[in-house]
Amino acid sequence: MNLKRRRKSFVVPLNSMSDVAFLLLIFIMLVSLINYRKEVKIAYPEAETARKTSADENLEIWIDRAGNTYLDGDPCSLRTIENAIGDLYRTAPATRIHIIADRDTPYTHVNEVIRILQLLQYRVVSFVVKDA
Repeated sequence: MNLKRRRKSFVVPLNSMSDVAFLLLIFIMLVSLINYRKEVKIAYPEAETARKTSADENLEIWIDRAGNTYLDGDPCSLRTIENAIGDLYRTAPATRIHIIADRDTPYTHVNEVIRILQLLQYRVVSFVVKDA
């Protein structure tokens, strides 16, 4: 009995490869558009001169019109801010602290945060304002 062997060729279907690439492209574009930074909606005061700093390495303290304080976008108390600044001073003393207050915030609320910074003798501080 004489049997002939058939060679099976393996073919990768390329019809759906463009669909997969297109869906992958859409997924990457959507993920890259997500903003992970939490912001408090405030009206920035205006300044004549400004200096830009890198936002990734900063600790942001937000103060709204009512005097509510936020640490990197999350609501917190002044005690929490004091503990966070103390921990930051021990781990990374060169980290810049940004104080971001609404234009209509009474100065007494901003002064409470400044007193904490004075007590802890933290000197790398910036006041964030809107560029004129």
